[in-house]
Amino acid sequence: MGLTSETTVYVMAALAAVSVALLVWWWPRFARQGLLQVLGRLVALGTTQVVIIAAFACWLNSSYQFFGSWGELFGHVETAPVGVTQAGDYGGTGTVNGVAVKGALVQPATDEQLSRVSGLPTGPAAVNGRVESVKVIGRRTGVVDPAFVYLPPQYFQKAYQRQRFPVIVALSGYPGSIFNLAQYLRVSQTAGTLQKSGQMQPTIMVMIRPTIAPPRDTECVDVPGGPQTETFLAKDLPDALKSAYRVGHDASAWGVMGYSSGGSCALQLTMRDPHVFTTAAALSPDYKVKDDATTGNLFGNGPERIERINSHDLMWRLKHLPVPDVSVLVAESKHGERGYPQTQAFIKAVRAPMRVVSIQPEHGSHNFPTWVQEMPPALKWMNQQLTFPQDVVPRHHKKKGVVVADPQKPGHDPLRADGPEPTPTTRTRR
Repeated sequence: MGLTSETTVYVMAALAAVSVALLVWWWPRFARQGLLQVLGRLVALGTTQVVIIAAFACWLNSSYQFFGSWGELFGHVETAPVGVTQAGDYGGTGTVNGVAVKGALVQPATDEQLSRVSGLPTGPAAVNGRVESVKVIGRRTGVVDPAFVYLPPQYFQKAYQRQRFPVIVALSGYPGSIFNLAQYLRVSQTAGTLQKSGQMQPTIMVMIRPTIAPPRDTECVDVPGGPQTETFLAKDLPDALKSAYRVGHDASAWGVMGYSSGGSCALQLTMRDPHVFTTAAALSPDYKVKDDATTGNLFGNGPERIERINSHDLMWRLKHLPVPDVSVLVAESKHGERGYPQTQAFIKAVRAPMRVVSIQPEHGSHNFPTWVQEMPPALKWMNQQLTFPQDVVPRHHKKKGVVVADPQKPGHDPLRADGPEPTPTTRTRR
C-alpha cells in the first residue's frame, strides 16, 4: 500500500475504529486495582491515541501530498540511476537502462499524483496544452526530484516548432509537494487561462519542490557536507530542462516563484544567482534563512558559518553586497500575516539596479486561498519581465548517422555535432 493511496487511509481509519471499540470492550477489565491494571489502562489509551493520530496523519498526507512515499517519510531519498546519458540534442531522446526517454536528465514519471489534480488540460495538446509528470535528475547533485511541467498549446503547433519558450519555475513550501502546486495553488490552470486570454505570453511552467532530502527542510541552501539544494535548483534543474524542452537559454527568459518557504527560495535564487533567474515572485516569504528543528544545521560549523548565514540573509545582502540587476515581486497581507513589517522593510531596502513591486491585500492569511488570489497578478507581472526568447532550435539534417547543422544557418561549426550554440537575446521587457 502506497503512503498516499486511499487504501492506506481506509485501513488506518478501520484500525482506529477497531482500537476504540477494543478500548471500550476491555475497559471494565482494566478498572480493577493493581499495577498491571494501571499499566494496561495506560497502554490501551496510548495505543488508541497513536492509531487515531496516525489515521488522521495519513488522511492529511493523502489530501496534501506532503510525502509521496514511505521512503520519503523515513528519509530514504531516491538517487540518480546508473548509466544516465544526456540527450544528444536539445529536445531529442536518450536512453536510460535501455529505455528511450525524453532527455536523460528528464524522465517520465507515474501519473498517480497528476491523475488526482482537477482542471488540467485535456484533448489535443496543440489546442489546450499539456501537463507532464516527470522526474528531474541532477547531474551534479545526484538528486532525483518529481516535477509537473505545463507546456502551452503553442509548444505543439507547427508555427512554433523551432521556437524556444520562457520558463517560470514554481516552488512549493515546506513540507508541500508538486501536488499542492497543481491542485491547490492552481499554477498550470491559472497560467493556461491567462495565456488563452492573451494576458500572458506562452510560457512553460515547471512545478517542483525544493525539499530534495525529505523530511528535512533544506531551504535553498547548499548544506556543508549535506544536500546541495541551491546547486540542484540553480544549475541541475536548468540544465535538465534545456536538455529536454525548447526553453530559452538566456537568463532573461527564466523566472522563479513560490509560496511560503518556496517564496523565500525564489528570492534567494534570484538575488544569489541572477545569471540564472532574473525575475522572482514571492508569496508570503521570509527574508532570512534560519536553523530550526526541521532544517537542522544548514550552515555548518567553523569560521565560515557566520559568512554563510549572512549570505542567506537578504537584508544583509542588500546592505553589504552589490545589488543584482533583477526584478522581484513580494506579496504579503497587511492584516492576517505576521511578515508584513519585514516585507515593508525589504521593499524600502531595495535600490537600483534591482527593482521591486508588491501585492498587499488588506486581509489574508498564510494559506492557499490568499495565494490563489495573488497568483494571476503575480503571473501577469512576471510575464511583463520575461523575454520571449529570440533564439531558435537549430535545424538539423541526419545523414548516415551523422548529425549536421543547417549549413545556411550563420555561425555553423561543422566540428559541433549539435550545431552552433543559439545566440541569446539581450532584449528584456521591463
